[in-house]
Amino acid sequence: MINGHGGNIYDMARQLGCATWDIIDMSSNVNPLGPPLGLADFLRAHMDAILALPQVDSREMVKIFADRHNIDASLVLAGNGTTQFIYTIPKALETKKACILGPTYADYADACAMHGRYHEYLISHEDSDFKMDMDHIQKGTHGFDTVFICNPNNPTGVLIPGDDLEKLCRSQPDTYFVIDESYLPFADDSDRHSMLNRRLSNVVVLNSMSKIFRVPGLRIGFLIASEKIIEKFERHVLPWSVNSLAQLAVSYLMERKSGTDAFVENTRAFLAAERKGLGESLRTISDMRLFPSTTSFILIRLPENQRAEEVCAHFARKRTLIRNCANFAGLSDRFIRISLKTRENNVMAAEMLLNL
Repeated sequence: MINGHGGNIYDMARQLGCATWDIIDMSSNVNPLGPPLGLADFLRAHMDAILALPQVDSREMVKIFADRHNIDASLVLAGNGTTQFIYTIPKALETKKACILGPTYADYADACAMHGRYHEYLISHEDSDFKMDMDHIQKGTHGFDTVFICNPNNPTGVLIPGDDLEKLCRSQPDTYFVIDESYLPFADDSDRHSMLNRRLSNVVVLNSMSKIFRVPGLRIGFLIASEKIIEKFERHVLPWSVNSLAQLAVSYLMERKSGTDAFVENTRAFLAAERKGLGESLRTISDMRLFPSTTSFILIRLPENQRAEEVCAHFARKRTLIRNCANFAGLSDRFIRISLKTRENNVMAAEMLLNL
């Protein structure tokens, strides 16, 4: 199932009769400052790695990741992006009834549907900036055997504090909680909010390097969980899931802690300034609402007289791709998502919205 993802520059290029590199992609939630300096040169210097099979179980890559995050390597699996794990979860966990906190990324529901597992959404609403009271979440997720939570959430940018999330998971020990932390590195104090080192027996953490380091084409994802849960997933892991260049990239990034830490901090500072700048630029538009975000993207509700499809078409005429959010459960055709890019791109996006 490939339903309504961002980053589809190939279709837009074909429709406009241009090259993919002529498209300004403000639909894909990757780091506008990435990849980190030196990574591309490192990979070019090690292209001979593609002449041999990669390590079959990515063991060295897993150990490097685990050491960096102070986790036992036996509690970590590496995969071809977090998508590989998302589509394995319903089968590995033997899900019968899943709850998905929404509006959110469609692949959680698609994964359940692929395996014929029942699922329903617990939807947050715009009148609360898409934040949801923890008591409401606890009551709403009761009775489900699997709960999917994207934290921070895509497309709303809402972050549930780590301590609140831990209390929720501890309160329902017989429920599996899948916590997707793909966008957490963009948020301030990310370590404080992460579930990586909380060692809860009913929690599955998904970690992506694609977004923060802007290497989505390498497909690098990790799953972190208890030994019993890892055993369930190991039955479904395919050999050679991670390619040679991806394994090398993880080694390069994880072994340069000071450099990557500085890169992440610079990213957060840049995004904070750009979120503020975009908000100030658009505050004169009556009935347009920008929702608070802790990430690289901003959810926008358009004025009553505008629709997402028309606005996306307006951007497309300038060879710019943004995300129509009408197909997110819980959102209407008045919602778009813009992923922040360069200062020039962000100013251009604001001007295009002002000139609708």
